[in-house]
Amino acid sequence: MTFKALLATKTGSKISAEVISMHEQDLMPGDVTVKIDYSTVNYKDALALSGYADVIKQFPLIGGIDFAGTVEASAYPGIAVGDRVVANGWGLSQTHHGGFAQKARVKGEWLVKLPDAFTTRDAMAIGTAGYTAMLSVLALEHGGLTPARGDILVTGANGGVGSIAIAILSTLGYRVVASTGRVAEHEYLSSLGAAQIIDRQTLSAQGPAITAEKWAGAVDSVGSHTLANVLARTQYRGVVTTCGLAQGMDLPGSVLPFILRNITLAGIDSVNAPQEARVQAWARLAKDLDLHKLERITQVVSLSEVPAVVGRMLQGQVRGRVVVDVNA
Repeated sequence: MTFKALLATKTGSKISAEVISMHEQDLMPGDVTVKIDYSTVNYKDALALSGYADVIKQFPLIGGIDFAGTVEASAYPGIAVGDRVVANGWGLSQTHHGGFAQKARVKGEWLVKLPDAFTTRDAMAIGTAGYTAMLSVLALEHGGLTPARGDILVTGANGGVGSIAIAILSTLGYRVVASTGRVAEHEYLSSLGAAQIIDRQTLSAQGPAITAEKWAGAVDSVGSHTLANVLARTQYRGVVTTCGLAQGMDLPGSVLPFILRNITLAGIDSVNAPQEARVQAWARLAKDLDLHKLERITQVVSLSEVPAVVGRMLQGQVRGRVVVDVNA
């Protein structure tokens, strides 16, 4: 049997991706075979297919760091034929064929059964970005932050992580401050639940090591000077989560916010998170994410459109979530 896939290849230093026909025997080892319904384009996918970051470790490889679909064959305990499943991270689009295809064969331990509240399309409208946003919210809660503690800042607010973080936090009763380079998107961010919108330029340049307290916590996907400035303005015993590096992977800050204000910086890893954390995150998404807001931030493209989406995403021209219908 054959299936469509977006295969990434590398010639010299140039990475290219093309939709081709592949055979099931081309799939990599695994104890579960999944008929994929949808994948999605995350920022990490854009880095991978553009070559801006060393994400893909071997070529040729099917891209896509996540997928959702229905199990066709399984030798893994607890995963049965007909189960609807979602996969995020692990080795997908790094060392193992990913979700930009109509078929996948993976380790059963990489899969989470999809909560009944979600369709497979919903699962990829959430995608790794939304699952990461939920892990971030869980970290804020673990640090003791409640809505009564004060504002929560969300940087990179128009992106996938930022958009879904705003939607979740506002539903939970937090007052959300959204930082974005596209302040014209006021209506969009407000519709997700942002109570205040600030220009990212107020955070993106080098600033003082510590300054006046502003927010109880933050969800940051930007890194570099932005994260350093976020930390410098976080309240006493606040919590800041970090999950991205859109501005850079450096952290040009100071220990002062940590030792004078006792704040917590929580790293969020979605790639190798243990199964229990994944199950908890998806269960909470089913409970705390407004599906009407999710639909508002979602657009759907075909496999052949993914390379163009990658280009727009790297230029900051994509807001919300981009679902890939692999069967379109």
